[in-house]
Amino acid sequence: MSQTDPDPKLKPVLVPSPARTEPAMLSSTEDEGFLSDPAALEDERRPGLNGEPVGVFEADHSKRYTRIVPFSEKMDSSVEFFYDPRTLTALAGALVALAWVAMSSDVLPEGRSKERLGIYCAIGAFLLFAMLQFRDGPFIRPHPAFWRIVLGVNLLYELALVFLLFQDRESARHLMTHLDSALGVPLPDKSYGDACEFTVQNLWDQIDIFCLAHALGWFGKALILRDYWFCWILSVMFEVCEYSLQHQLANFNECWWDHWIMDVLVCNWLGIYLGIKTCQFFEVKKFSWHGFRASRGIRAKTKRVASQLLPHDWTVFHWHGTRSLRDYVSVVALLTILLAGELNVFYLKTILYMQPEHPIVITRLAMIFLWALPACAEMYQYCSSTSRVKRMGAHMWLLMATVATELLCIRKWSVGLFPAPFPARVKLFWAVFGALLVLYPLVKFGVPALRRKLRRDVKRRRRDGPASRSGSVSPVNGVVVQEEKKKE
Repeated sequence: MSQTDPDPKLKPVLVPSPARTEPAMLSSTEDEGFLSDPAALEDERRPGLNGEPVGVFEADHSKRYTRIVPFSEKMDSSVEFFYDPRTLTALAGALVALAWVAMSSDVLPEGRSKERLGIYCAIGAFLLFAMLQFRDGPFIRPHPAFWRIVLGVNLLYELALVFLLFQDRESARHLMTHLDSALGVPLPDKSYGDACEFTVQNLWDQIDIFCLAHALGWFGKALILRDYWFCWILSVMFEVCEYSLQHQLANFNECWWDHWIMDVLVCNWLGIYLGIKTCQFFEVKKFSWHGFRASRGIRAKTKRVASQLLPHDWTVFHWHGTRSLRDYVSVVALLTILLAGELNVFYLKTILYMQPEHPIVITRLAMIFLWALPACAEMYQYCSSTSRVKRMGAHMWLLMATVATELLCIRKWSVGLFPAPFPARVKLFWAVFGALLVLYPLVKFGVPALRRKLRRDVKRRRRDGPASRSGSVSPVNGVVVQEEKKKE
């Protein structure tokens, strides 16, 4: 039975429009013209009637509802060629390149080790599949395929972590030497808390390349979170975590002015300020995308190609952490994930004997930035659009899995490596902090909800009290009818 021919036994219920007007049924010609109109298609993307879902037999079929046409949505038509699907062409090209690399004696002479090149080609084949077949994320610039590759790299890293999770500490260190033979050598402990006198010379001595890295890192976090106060909370909490873990990691042992002046008030503030200003620039910037063919002249065409690296549009994030229990839990969870992702890299480079400037460490920091950009956008959609977004996005889901797997590896490999116990003041601080995290939502959301429930129960008892003595009350067409009880 089709949707337009409902069961005659079921009585359809007409859903009147707000204007109380009944448009005539569209003819086939008018219907085709309506569907071919891009503006009409844009309006048609809203599901149901005025955004509200409508059942099959409750719908008034004389009205236009959402028509689902597969592959009808165009992400961006300003550069048409780059958005045409060419999966079969890419597959044919990849197979030709793979056959040439695998069978050409010029590329792989006999007797040469082929394991490394085979692994690289397997990774390339997986990323090609990810680029062509993975689901699109929240971003479409510079191209949706770019963010599919980013998701594929995240998945490869997660699979590598799962493999390393089943190795012991020494085996993991030995495996890292296959990537770089210089690894596997214990690192000297470096502490920044030796000369803590607050002098100009000591301040100058602490300025190095890592200050620029701090500023760039917080510039990236500001672009990810797009919220000034969220960045400041994360900045302060990271310094608190450094205080709490300095008995395990020597490079966390810094002077007080290094924590709060050099890091928080100088490097972190500079990065956050520039990042938020960049967000405000994109927020007020008017985006006008013209096609490549519509651009006249070499300069205009070059500018149009360069603008492909800019966002297509910009969404302002408002993290209302105290609006509801769901928002509170989401903000705390996001804060925890970002903090854990920051701390994991310090533990991993210490356990696996990698210098802070090693390319693997720098690559991991750069990739966590690319992974977190769409992940936080998906997290914001999940928190703010609860009626439309019913599940977590793939980027955020995989980022949570990656951070959790890193924590499992660190927990397994750090057994016996950090024998010093946590100081009593650290345990006391985190106990009080955890209690406040639990008590706040109980007082903010639990107590008012309990009061509302008690008031509803009292009103229900007052309303049902007279009815239980005189008879039952049943609404029929908005009229309350009293039915006398039958006497036995």
